[in-house]
Amino acid sequence: MSLDPDDSRPPYQQVSSSLRASILTKKPGFETGDKLPSGPELAKHFGVARGTIDKALDLLRTEGLIVTRQGSGSFVRERTSRPVGLRPHLEAAFEQKQVTLDFAGFSSETLHNALQEPLDKVRSGRLAPESITVRLLLPDTDEPMAVPVLVDGLKDEPALRERARNIALTNAGGIAHSVEVLAELGLVQNATVQVKVHRASSLFKLYILNRSEAFFGFYPLRERTVAINGNDHTFYDVTGKDTTLFHHAAGPDDASLGSQYVQQAQMWFDSVWSTIAYERQP
Repeated sequence: MSLDPDDSRPPYQQVSSSLRASILTKKPGFETGDKLPSGPELAKHFGVARGTIDKALDLLRTEGLIVTRQGSGSFVRERTSRPVGLRPHLEAAFEQKQVTLDFAGFSSETLHNALQEPLDKVRSGRLAPESITVRLLLPDTDEPMAVPVLVDGLKDEPALRERARNIALTNAGGIAHSVEVLAELGLVQNATVQVKVHRASSLFKLYILNRSEAFFGFYPLRERTVAINGNDHTFYDVTGKDTTLFHHAAGPDDASLGSQYVQQAQMWFDSVWSTIAYERQP
């Protein structure tokens, strides 16, 4: 297997991306506890130098996907709850034929940014899913919220909710356009983005990929001051980019901890989506 000459990433990142996808999708030989091929075998397989393989494996070790035992080799690590980055898992999810992505959170800003790389690869033909279905579950900014809220007396401020609405609309709209245009261009057979809101403040974020992986994290709160219409507002706000995500992947059977977490997360999302959520601009 040779690397993609049109991929601008360094060779070690391409190798790590390929190995990561094999691990996350549990391809034969890359399931929990499996021993990875040796360094020389991987170098021959990818057509790269041994040093490139070493750098790629270092990256996977840093992400907690593999563990190396001296004298024995590298093994796929048990994937329990741990801090992770979303981007590589999104890319792996888009290697499937049917892609589903459910998000519950404040504005989908982080998701909008993280989606750009896999969507670019779909546009360039390097990824070829048949369908993409995205559901975004966001707070209704027409209603008072726990955050954003003024520091002074924890009072509701419509201007802050209007600001939150604009952020959510920008990012949800960007996701919808980026995904749905793929179907318009004939690059995927079906592409849909649905947005619903609910009367609750988002103090955590949840991503569910292909109904088999869940990523959960609590929003940190911080005090900040922003000028709106010429007036300074000091308020408490959530900071999505600083959220630590924990990864849970479905295991080989329904009794595994990962499987139970993913199932419960999906049940929670589906229940909110079908009962108390409703269609309205954020």
